[in-house]
Amino acid sequence: MIIEKIVANLEQMEQSEIKKRHIEKVYLESAHLMKRIQRVKTDHGNELGIRLREPRDLVAGDVLYMDDKNMIVIDVLSDDLLVIKPRSIKEMGTIAHQLGNRHLPAQFEDDEMLVQYDYLVEELLQQLEIPYGREDRKVKQAFRHIGHSHE
Repeated sequence: MIIEKIVANLEQMEQSEIKKRHIEKVYLESAHLMKRIQRVKTDHGNELGIRLREPRDLVAGDVLYMDDKNMIVIDVLSDDLLVIKPRSIKEMGTIAHQLGNRHLPAQFEDDEMLVQYDYLVEELLQQLEIPYGREDRKVKQAFRHIGHSHE
């Protein structure tokens, strides 16, 4: 089966619509959410081809296929993350500036900044005495580098 478009996302669906279907999952690394063309295997061993027509990243909860009884859904494997918890706007500005200079992609959840684990960033956080933790955590979307150049 070739998937060319996303049917829906679980977050926009009624719970009653989800519960009446058997769910098969495709587990992806967060980096693979950016791939519009790829071959994947469900947790039931079924192989699928994904070839999205529209230029968009996959997101956790995306429904690749759905009929009256079944659905195939994207899930994301846990990433090794630094969860940064600045205590003030000054700490947030300091670490955001430092990570921006390194072109390190970040995501935000509530009052936390999430970056993929890097020992140099961990050392920087220790030097700056900014609170952080290291966790295995699922993210909903890929860590995307924003392309630009210093001119």
